[in-house]
Amino acid sequence: MKFDIRDRAKKFAIRIVRLIKKFPKDVAGQELGRQLIRSGTSVGANLEEADAASSRKDFFHRISISCREAKESRYWLEIIVDSDTLNHQDNIKEAVSLKNEAEELSKILYSIMKPRVKE
Repeated sequence: MKFDIRDRAKKFAIRIVRLIKKFPKDVAGQELGRQLIRSGTSVGANLEEADAASSRKDFFHRISISCREAKESRYWLEIIVDSDTLNHQDNIKEAVSLKNEAEELSKILYSIMKPRVKE
């Protein structure tokens, strides 16, 4: 099976969108949802930009943005889980799973950037 980080980031974004639909409609749920949807969907969007980069420098810049967005997503998911934003146990499990996926994505993206970081 061929590994494609872009496909994985897209699946991550879709899972984020589906989870946010289950957030409470209060102020906290709406704001956390806004923050998470921005960072969670930005991971893949910036990978698409990296794929179309006009230079090596632009490629690494886009990858670095994707990595930061994955880390930000992990942060928001930690807040969501730790603040008891979600009421249903299945939603909490999904948020924890997404937090773990965000961590893995950030590690993968960092490993792609690593040669550039040493320069």
